[in-house]
Amino acid sequence: MIEDLFNNKIKVTAEYQALIAKINLCDKKYYQEDDSIISDAEYDELRIRLNEIEQQYPELISKDSPSQKVGYVVQKDFNKVSHSTAMLSLANAFSGKDVDDFIVKIQNFLNLSYFPEICVEPKIDGISFAARFENGKFVLGITRGDGVVGEDITENIKVIKSFPLELQGEVPNRLEVRGEMYMTKNNFKILNQQQEENSGKIFANPRNAASGSLRQLNTQITAKRNLDYFIYTVLTDDSFADNQYDALQKISKLGFSINPYIKIFKSLDDIIAFYQNINETRYSLVYDIDGMVYKVNNFALQERLGHVARSPRWAIAHKFPAETVTTKLEDIVIQVGRTGVLTPVACLAAVNVGGVMVTKATLHNEDEIKRKDIQIGDIVTIQRAGDVIPQILKVNFDKRSNSKQFIFPKKCPVCGAAVERIADEAMTRCVGGMKCEAQILGSLKHFVSKEAFNIDGLGEKQIEFLYRKNLIKNFTDIFYLEKKQQDSAIKLENFSGWGKKSVENLFAAIKLQKNISLDKFIYGFGIRYVGQNNAKLLAKNYLSIKILLEEISNSLCIENDKIVINYDSVSYKNFINIDGLGDKVVNKLLEYFTDQDNFDMVNELITILHIKNFELVQQNSKIANKIIVFTGSLEIMSRFEAKNMAEKLGAKVQGSVSKKTDYVVAGEGSGSKLKKATELGITILDEKEWQDLISTQN
Repeated sequence: MIEDLFNNKIKVTAEYQALIAKINLCDKKYYQEDDSIISDAEYDELRIRLNEIEQQYPELISKDSPSQKVGYVVQKDFNKVSHSTAMLSLANAFSGKDVDDFIVKIQNFLNLSYFPEICVEPKIDGISFAARFENGKFVLGITRGDGVVGEDITENIKVIKSFPLELQGEVPNRLEVRGEMYMTKNNFKILNQQQEENSGKIFANPRNAASGSLRQLNTQITAKRNLDYFIYTVLTDDSFADNQYDALQKISKLGFSINPYIKIFKSLDDIIAFYQNINETRYSLVYDIDGMVYKVNNFALQERLGHVARSPRWAIAHKFPAETVTTKLEDIVIQVGRTGVLTPVACLAAVNVGGVMVTKATLHNEDEIKRKDIQIGDIVTIQRAGDVIPQILKVNFDKRSNSKQFIFPKKCPVCGAAVERIADEAMTRCVGGMKCEAQILGSLKHFVSKEAFNIDGLGEKQIEFLYRKNLIKNFTDIFYLEKKQQDSAIKLENFSGWGKKSVENLFAAIKLQKNISLDKFIYGFGIRYVGQNNAKLLAKNYLSIKILLEEISNSLCIENDKIVINYDSVSYKNFINIDGLGDKVVNKLLEYFTDQDNFDMVNELITILHIKNFELVQQNSKIANKIIVFTGSLEIMSRFEAKNMAEKLGAKVQGSVSKKTDYVVAGEGSGSKLKKATELGITILDEKEWQDLISTQN
């Protein structure tokens, strides 16, 4: 039984990493390039499965998970602007049960005995933006970007005819509104007709047209595109309004457009009835919507609920059902990812789905192909829930003729190495490791990515070029690139697409990123399961690369002339005790360092780079750097809310008690952790004492 559980965990972990890679690629195309490579239906399914895994195995959650991020990095053509507060995305619901679960989670988190008032509004299918006003005058416009940094589109918003640039009446000194810019169906049709007549780009759908129109360097183009907008968020001082509905009504009186279908509900049945009514009549709207948004109306409750890395806990998007069409599956090809996962991709006969020409869809893995009995040449039903590429729902067996069974490769199509599947694992992997070009390139691309070293000018195409010119083969080569150029007869500036200035900018960007934070340094290696969140957990608990490497070294030993993990070491147990990390993450981290080449490379990078120690937030707090363990059930707030509060104040929350623990917060029904804390003489606080402690923070 235990072995079955272990094997299943391995299988799920592999699937989880493949999902992360796929969704992140989709996000890059969607947010940064105004392009879509999969359908909303398939994308939503990937998100659903990702959420299922993260709920069942929270120790797997990594910061590079799409659930921990918003949008994507801004394009270099635009000036970068930081958001006043993070511009988050929304979690999705796909059924009444999902909505019910959303409400129950809110009630549990806040310990509510009543149904919280919910503000409901249509989810506009457009591009999100933020607009700042000072003393009633518009001063700055920003795209969502990655949620933290967006693109400066101030001049573009100024040419939107319906958008007010100067507000009348009683206006807060500082005001920010956030909303969705969209293009009506009729304006979209007219635009594509004009584009066709002028041999211009044909847009796939109104959303892409709106995004491409707003994010123009030439504002004259934006002005001609007839964009509209709705405001859905207001940020200003607390006296403006105490709830979502009233804030939107007030902003409407100042001259902003808000959606006319915004309503307040106090029961789940009324919410679902309204959702169904809008779904049945949405095709009569002049703009596209792809669902309804539900928000806890009261701002004070929103503040208490807070957010996870990617989404607020107080809001959710209830998506509408998907559309289906049929087409021919012409071929199946294999793509190899950074971690060696082989992903089959269906090549489809082009088909128009709601204005989108679809040609590809992922088949996930070998089991998916077998389960649906998919063959090359089949007529398949595909599904979409928005405006992009779909998933394959089923095969039309009545129309099967001359179809050809797809044989999953026994060797990697990139490097020729053997492929393997661990027992019961869904993913098939190439065992070539860093001898496989696809995995090497994937690792290098990950290393220089925005979330890791963020080297501007060193994107996917540049990495591939430099790799094939033998200028970059591993991580350290990146930082020797300029010296190699000085000593080489091959000059980058002589190649098409580079130029002297771009090469100089690249070298400057590489030098700039020699100063790197500890968590980004850890994340950059692309160790399986060590995503951004887990990298930050490691950085937060060990603070410096020196301490971290010492603990890693102390967790290893030599057996039969091989470096192996010492599971009995104190250092290994310290890793395991980090709350939220999990043994799977720890094992993969340490396995990475059992390879002497990896250890040597990390040590070499340490001599090249300046790795900044991790800085905890609110260092002046009384519990900053303190190790806290929660046990038992709390009454004033949930344990989850209490944990979040502790981390905001700079504490380290761990899952088990040790000699290093500073406080144990014991609620009702505390057991072995309380007993151990008593034996070790650790300070024990009841819930009231804990509340008193954190309420007196400076």
